[in-house]
Amino acid sequence: MGSIRPTYIKRVSIELVEKFPKDFNADFQHNKELVNELCDVESKEMRNKIAGYATTYAQRKRI
Repeated sequence: MGSIRPTYIKRVSIELVEKFPKDFNADFQHNKELVNELCDVESKEMRNKIAGYATTYAQRKRI
């Protein structure tokens, strides 16, 4: 079973993937660096959660 993510993580992730659809892909490490560049995230944990959901969302959107 998957984990339930807070709405703000989903909102930021979806916004980033919609804004930069060609940049995000199925590679978590690549997406983590993109989130680090595009957002002003104060903690690693928050950055990783946003990048993880962006990875999941980008994979679902491509199907």
